[in-house]
Amino acid sequence: MSKIENGVVTGNLRWILRLEGVAILLFSLMAYEFMGFPWGFFVLVFFIPDLSWLAYFHSPKVGAIAYNIMHSYILPLMLFAYGFFVSSPIANQLAIIWIAHIGFDRALGFGLKYARGFRYTHFGKLGYSKD
Repeated sequence: MSKIENGVVTGNLRWILRLEGVAILLFSLMAYEFMGFPWGFFVLVFFIPDLSWLAYFHSPKVGAIAYNIMHSYILPLMLFAYGFFVSSPIANQLAIIWIAHIGFDRALGFGLKYARGFRYTHFGKLGYSKD
């Protein structure tokens, strides 16, 4: 049975969201190839959104905000729309890589963060703990 406990998705819903991440990652990879972008650049910038974790050095709240901004589909979709409407291949390329990164993270179970700390996500608490 799927349910939400304390803002955490559980059960079948959790797996559906992770499969959705896989689908988004695969679609992004296909779109990247279809548009003929170079794979070396993809590898070079794929993990750049993860630099947002550096904001956790300030505080868990600022870290969660920065991480969630970089790991929500809102900004990369806006970047892709911009690239589409002004015919900017680099904007589209960066947007596709960004979307692929988010799909990759979601497929692995790295969800959006809560201000409580990096390990607290909408998919549940990351790692092993006794609490």
